[in-house]
Amino acid sequence: MFKGWKSSTAIGVSMTKFFSLINGLIGLLLLYVFAGCMNAGSNPDDEHLIRVSDRVLTVLEFNQAFEISKTAYPHNLRHESDNFKDAQLRLLNQLMVEMIILERAEELGLYVSDAELEKAVADIKSDYPEDTFEKTLLEFAVSYESWEVRLRNRLLMEKVVDSELKNQIVITSEDIAKYYEKNVKDQKPDMDSAAKMEDINEMMIKHLRQEKTEEAYKKWIKDLKQRYTIEINSIQWEKISGFDYSEDQNLGTLDSTDN
Repeated sequence: MFKGWKSSTAIGVSMTKFFSLINGLIGLLLLYVFAGCMNAGSNPDDEHLIRVSDRVLTVLEFNQAFEISKTAYPHNLRHESDNFKDAQLRLLNQLMVEMIILERAEELGLYVSDAELEKAVADIKSDYPEDTFEKTLLEFAVSYESWEVRLRNRLLMEKVVDSELKNQIVITSEDIAKYYEKNVKDQKPDMDSAAKMEDINEMMIKHLRQEKTEEAYKKWIKDLKQRYTIEINSIQWEKISGFDYSEDQNLGTLDSTDN
């Protein structure tokens, strides 16, 4: 494996047929939030934590989502205050970005058809032995119908990112030459055959596309944050995290592109 060809998290255009089960479970708690159907009440848990235009995420939904997200972290997370705070901030940002992207989907008039959903379901199920997928959902007390609705939302987000960024990603021959000089040449790859050289070119293009996609994605999310009215309830956030939201921003922990 050549330098620079290590595995990394694909963003936007590179997202394809499978997504993290933990993120999917988190999203199940937010189905009605993303649809803009939740209204705050007198109960403190019903107070809004995030508002993106008319979409609202309540304190209760955040707390429920965080309980699920903690399963992806070490069991002693709560006893490591810095890591615990970082995990809360990461989730806060993730949910805010998802709400922003779905708001953009509505603005663009994008949707996921039943045929697109059925194909994605079949692709995901093909990664599991027979009947084990449904059993996995049952272990987390998640209904198949709810999971399907969440999957539709994830597909819609991918469609928005692809629609917005695809035309911005251009790989030139100069880009490939620079990447080769920096990451491949010194590794002395075996290029005895045209087929092997083609494989190397394909790999270089793949990594260049990923790098450019990540760069474009960061700018795109930053621009969308300026486009919509976004509100974080600082009073409720301080109750949840023990820190003022403005302090968290100044620390730079909450990366606007961390999704």
